[in-house]
Amino acid sequence: MPPYRFETTTNAAALRAEYEGLADGEETGNVVTIAGRVMLHRGQGKLAFATLRDGSGGAVQLFALAAVTENFEGFAKISLGDWVGATGEVVKTRTGELSVKITTWEMLAETRRGFGDKWNGITDVDTRYRQRYVDLWANPETRTVFLQRSKILSLTRRWLEDQGFIEVETPVFHPIPGGALAKPFTTHHNALDMELFLRIAPELYLKRLTVGGFERVFELARVFRNEGLSTRHNPEFTMLELYQAYGDYHDVMALTEELVAHLAMELHGTTKLTYGARDLDLTPPWRRATITEVVQEHAGVHVDVQMPLEDLRRIAAEHGVEVQPHHGPGKLMLEIYEKTTEANLWGPVFVMDYPKEVSPLARDHRDVPEMVERFEAIVAGRELGNAFTELLDPDEQRARFSAQAQQHAAGDEEAMVMDEDYLRALDYGLPPTAGLGIGIDRLVMLLTDTQSIRDVILFPSLRTERE
Repeated sequence: MPPYRFETTTNAAALRAEYEGLADGEETGNVVTIAGRVMLHRGQGKLAFATLRDGSGGAVQLFALAAVTENFEGFAKISLGDWVGATGEVVKTRTGELSVKITTWEMLAETRRGFGDKWNGITDVDTRYRQRYVDLWANPETRTVFLQRSKILSLTRRWLEDQGFIEVETPVFHPIPGGALAKPFTTHHNALDMELFLRIAPELYLKRLTVGGFERVFELARVFRNEGLSTRHNPEFTMLELYQAYGDYHDVMALTEELVAHLAMELHGTTKLTYGARDLDLTPPWRRATITEVVQEHAGVHVDVQMPLEDLRRIAAEHGVEVQPHHGPGKLMLEIYEKTTEANLWGPVFVMDYPKEVSPLARDHRDVPEMVERFEAIVAGRELGNAFTELLDPDEQRARFSAQAQQHAAGDEEAMVMDEDYLRALDYGLPPTAGLGIGIDRLVMLLTDTQSIRDVILFPSLRTERE
């Protein structure tokens, strides 16, 4: 029977750091206790060896002798994948292998499934995602990515707190879907006898808190969108959203580039990285350019919301955009940009100034009619973040919600609906505010040079496994 607990005194990485300089054949006289999973195992008569890997990511050899090790026969029969704990002297063998010459050991957990050649790495992606508990052992680079993800989250929290932001938690169940253009997941609360929606964004609750006097607020929120799967999309993902009172979208542009550069420096010691074998310089300041400018550069056509609708429809059709009868100038302009330009922007670049038609929560542009103060941060051809100068006027917000509700009633499942409580909050006064949302999973992909979102989510969404 395995013990109820097992107390260690060190780990493999610490042993490596402290004793790697031992001479071949040297004994230390220092006794340690270590635990982990057996990765390799071999016997040689009265000797037995096992490579032990633990949560530190390091590995060390266990060295057993029939004349020294209690229950040597049992140790000689352990299997690959077994968890063991062992106590013994730190030595370096005559062949130069740092080892623990064990005197006592315990079986902590037996593996009932043979790992076989999985220790040599799993290449089947479905197996990797479904059996992450095996992937983490078989592919050390997987463990590295998720350790870096944890560090990115920790560093982000610390950096924002240093800028005066406070972290909050807002509801996951929403009575009204809102805060983004996306199709929600629905559920039913039996006790309240009401339909609820898994949040697609925490935006409207965070801005309620800004109304309440939290002038710099953020949430690292798990959000849910009933959409397809791809290398960039998973139905549940992690979003950083923050709101800064007394600022505009220029302020959060600076915040975004400074945060990403800070994370790159902390993880890699430089802001000049590679992504997919291509150089990427995250050093601030990043380029600022309007949608009109980048479409002109990459597609060779001029688009803006003041153009005749028929001209925009013609340009859209020429570039492979499926034009719908309800698409207005702003929607067509965005579709043309996304079809022709976004994926070609290596960046980093802040693509600025979006049509009002596709930005129902953003404030009117101070200089350009029918546009709003919004940007998307594009890095390596992908949207990393989305931000606005926030709409403050409750009457204008009501009109925007009404237009969205009409689109929803006409069959647009991603359109917003009327949120009377949020409008009531705006009636109490939202000061000039800027907001930002960054997809944490895509940020981790960027900073770990990972090409698929499933490789940065421990348990990504998958179809039901079939026998």
